[in-house]
Amino acid sequence: MPPYTITYFPVRGRCEGMRMLLADQGQTWKEDVVTRDMWMKGDLKASCLYGQLPKFTDGDLTLYQSNAILRYLGRKYGLYGKDSKEAALLDVANDGVEDLRLKYARLIYQNYEEGKEQYVKELPVQLKPFETLLSQNQGGKTFLVGDQISFADYNLLDLLLIHQILAPSCLDAFPLLSAYVARLSSRPKLKAFLASPQHTDLPINGNGKQ
Repeated sequence: MPPYTITYFPVRGRCEGMRMLLADQGQTWKEDVVTRDMWMKGDLKASCLYGQLPKFTDGDLTLYQSNAILRYLGRKYGLYGKDSKEAALLDVANDGVEDLRLKYARLIYQNYEEGKEQYVKELPVQLKPFETLLSQNQGGKTFLVGDQISFADYNLLDLLLIHQILAPSCLDAFPLLSAYVARLSSRPKLKAFLASPQHTDLPINGNGKQ
């Protein structure tokens, strides 16, 4: 049996970053898929610490909160920088990813038709900090921080990939981010995952908008 279980809805959503991390690190996991009907019954929701998913289990350890899960896996697989300074910089980067993910989620679930045009128009301002972060690390030719991939890189890669679907030309003005997406997506295990039905068959969001 795989050591890990991801309990989540049948979407990429907030779990795709951790799936990318696990796949790229050569790990296997079980998907415990929760349908809308199962969730609406309320029993599972009531059992979850904050009344929400994802839920992640590693043996007898149960975790909630997607970013906490990413950080746990980052520590476990040495993907949290080489020292406390790099770890702090990764926290800064990952919190920035979370800020943009929340804005994206509000667009998708609350204001898609009316708000998409303005969101896309303002997107360069939201993406520029990540281009800056890359430029500050070895000229943008490696990762967000340091010389090895981190939990935050998987999270950012997922965010950039879904924004390229929302606005296909959104990275055209950001050469470092464009190269970063191509570079990370070509890592052999990650490339295989991104091409697999495990990734391609899942909708990005629960309401079908993207």
